[in-house]
This record gives sequence, C-alpha cells and structure tokens, in this order.
Amino acid sequence: MDAIISSYITAFLLGLFSTVHCIAMCGSVIGALTLSLPVEVRESQRRMLPFVFNYNVGRILSYGVAGLIVGLLSTPLTQLNAHWVLRIVSVMVMIGMGLYLAGWFPKFARAERLGAPVWRLLQPIGQKLLPVKSYSQAFFLGMVWGWLPCGLVYAALAVAATAGDPVKGGLVMLAFGAGTLPAVMGAGLFTGMLAALARSKQLRQIAGVLIIVMAIATLFWPLEAAHEHHQVAQDSNVLVMQGA
Repeated sequence: MDAIISSYITAFLLGLFSTVHCIAMCGSVIGALTLSLPVEVRESQRRMLPFVFNYNVGRILSYGVAGLIVGLLSTPLTQLNAHWVLRIVSVMVMIGMGLYLAGWFPKFARAERLGAPVWRLLQPIGQKLLPVKSYSQAFFLGMVWGWLPCGLVYAALAVAATAGDPVKGGLVMLAFGAGTLPAVMGAGLFTGMLAALARSKQLRQIAGVLIIVMAIATLFWPLEAAHEHHQVAQDSNVLVMQGA
C-alpha cells in the first residue's frame, strides 16, 4: 500500500473510530449552534440540516488549512529522510489518544493546551458570529470551531506531518474531517440520543483500543511502500550501470 494512501486511510479511520470523543467534545459546541438558531429552524430537522452542514464544512476546511501548515513545516524533515521519525511520533500520539479515549491515560488531555493560545485569539470571533441567522455565519463559525484545542485533531495532525507535503498534509486532514462528519452531523440533529452513547464507558474503550491497534498497524503500512520504492531505485541504478 502506498504510504500517502495509508495516511489518508489512517486519518479517516482515526476520525471514524473517535466518534464518541467527537460527540462528547463537540456535541456541546454544536448544541450551542443549534440553540442559537431561530425557533422555527430548530423545530424542523430539514431546515436545520443546511446550517449543521455549513458548520461542518467550515470546520473541516480549517482542518485542511492546519494540515497544509503542518505539511509545509514538516517538508524539510522528510527531505532529510526523517520520515520514520515523524511516523514514530505520529504513532505515539495516536496511542496516547487511544489510551486517553479509553480512560487509561487522562494526562494526555494536557496536550490540548498546545492550541490554547490560538484558540484565545479566535474564540472572540466565534462569539461575535452568534446567534447564527444565515448559512454563511454557520460556515465561518465552523471555521473558527475547527481550531478548538482537541487531542484528537493533534493526533491527526501528527499523521499529516508524515505526508511531507503541504497539499498532501491538507488532504490527510480533510480525510480525517470526513471521518468525523457522521458523528458531528448526527450530534447536530440528534444531540440527546448520541450524547448518551458518548457516555458509554465500554464504547469509549472499544474506540480507544481500535485507535491503538490502528496506530501500531501504521508502522508497517509505509514499510512495504518504502521497500518497493527502494527496490525500484536499485533496479534503475542497475539498468543505468548496464547501459553505461
């Protein structure tokens, strides 16, 4: 499997497996959006859906921007053949997130402090967008919400860093956002029912274990691709030498 394809799959599954964390973390935020909508909109899921959708599009777009930035910053490291260092760091962060989600490593929550300075700058902007009365407001509020400090997002950014390219890093984060979409969209439409699921200890443990297993598996996904690339390079060198 190609390394970058495995990164897209990893990011998508990371978002999907962390459904319970998304609901618990973002459910209150999207609940605030829902309560800020006019009463006639809140009473109709059909009318509320476009607001929730635009909110999530803005959020996922912010993830993509963050992935682009991380991909840009990590490019020099990949050019120095430090790809494996980035891969190991991303695996460690994902394992930490899995343990935290399962309730076995609560101290991982301290990692969320990393994004606090950025959030302090953006939070007042988000507050000015409330109450939401238009689709554009919902979209821009989602863009602000995308920078909310979250260990899950940081785990996905660690995966994006291994892409070694700004565009690919952005695409990794878009894949992650797509994985979170079903849960967060659902939280906007069925808040009460999904919030009860998010409080399930067993469900959180299952999700945490799945993330840990996936993190360990990612150590081996790029290995095959790297081996194939190395073999192709060797074959090319042989052909050049024979031609000479």
